[in-house]
Amino acid sequence: MHAVAQLLRAAALAALPALGAAADYVDVPGAAFSSVIASDATGGISKVDGFSIRATPVTRGEYAHFVNAHPQWKRGAVSAVFADRGYLSDWPSASAVSPDDAARPVTHVSWFAAQAFCESEDARLPTWNEWELVAAADGSRADARDDAQWRSRILSWYARPATAALPEVGGAPNVYGVRDVHGLVWEWVDDFNALLVDADSRSGSDPDKLKFCGAGAIDLKQRQNYAILMRVALLSSLKATDSTESLGFRCARPHTKESR
Repeated sequence: MHAVAQLLRAAALAALPALGAAADYVDVPGAAFSSVIASDATGGISKVDGFSIRATPVTRGEYAHFVNAHPQWKRGAVSAVFADRGYLSDWPSASAVSPDDAARPVTHVSWFAAQAFCESEDARLPTWNEWELVAAADGSRADARDDAQWRSRILSWYARPATAALPEVGGAPNVYGVRDVHGLVWEWVDDFNALLVDADSRSGSDPDKLKFCGAGAIDLKQRQNYAILMRVALLSSLKATDSTESLGFRCARPHTKESR
């Protein structure tokens, strides 16, 4: 499935020029850490090479600039092969957002669309392990996951009802300088359909209902980090064409030789 999605993405991105926008990326050093989906074959440890990642999720204003530069990604122009009917359905028009919404994270975007945006600034979606490594940090520690109070604060966001308008990006930075990993939106990752939870174990077909349950985490590790397990369960339930009101993205890049 992932190979097919990559081929379709390549077709969609053919001859796509770069935007050249100077987005704010921060460097994250490589590390070995205990992932919730690490296999027994690796001793439960995942190794991540150093990379750079956008400090905040992509905003509606940034995405509006992208679709105007690349009209094939405007609402109504995108093939159903690359995005479902919900794509950018919350926008007032196919190419513009309200100035009041410009700094809010973009949602209602498919995996294909998110990858296309990242490609336009010479980047890609982060892998799950890259995202999870960044998500394990708080403001002073690279790995805060053993802190019960930290886990409780994160989990409290998942219990809050959705509001009419998402907050603007720009929350407090973690130790890497990355903001809004928790508490704002869910985020696409490159290898979302290679995760370990079987969507067939959950009923329904609407990703906005967050198709996860405790049973979906049976084969996963660190079950006390339930908020992260919910991310895995949601992502594993999606198709690359899906777009939901709570799912956004940020981009990542491998470290260059100069940045190592």
